[in-house]
Amino acid sequence: MTKDHRNQTMNNPRTNDTRRGSRVIPIVLGVLAVSTSALAQTSPEIERALAAAPRQMREAATVIKWKPDHTYDTLKKGTNRLVCYDRSGEPGRQPFAVQCTSVGNLERAAQNQRFEMETDAAKRKATTDAAEANGTRVKPEYGTVWYTMNGADQATARLHVTIAVPGATTQSTGLPDNPKQGGAWLMNAGTSTAHIMTPGS
Repeated sequence: MTKDHRNQTMNNPRTNDTRRGSRVIPIVLGVLAVSTSALAQTSPEIERALAAAPRQMREAATVIKWKPDHTYDTLKKGTNRLVCYDRSGEPGRQPFAVQCTSVGNLERAAQNQRFEMETDAAKRKATTDAAEANGTRVKPEYGTVWYTMNGADQATARLHVTIAVPGATTQSTGLPDNPKQGGAWLMNAGTSTAHIMTPGS
């Protein structure tokens, strides 16, 4: 190619437009791919489960769907340690019931579900107490938060926030075992279910 021909090619608007277009197309395709991926992980079912999640953690949270055998399918794979799920179909639950907690607590949550399948309160308590006594009760991760929403519908559901501290006592935490002081307090002290109750939730 001669020097004059190269200059003509470089100064040709049509050629330059084609080159610019070839650079733009991959960028546009990349943006579309990201957008499609984001949309693929959004649905009413996912948004419902995420209702209990703190706003700043919601986008990166995992969402699962429990199966009858207490295993689960992943509806949305997250990048933080928060996992959310719908519990509305479980025995005794309100029409709107969702929960979020650490992924490290899923084994505990699955065991809770198995116990709660027993609709007789006395039998359910006996089973839970037996597991606590024989050491088969799965412990939640110490210091992890459980965000629970229950209500007739999402608009009126109440958010309840607790902090798991399995085995903790009033002596080890310095917290009272009742809410009379108006601050945080310890419930179910000395058990795997021990948790800190937060005021106003």
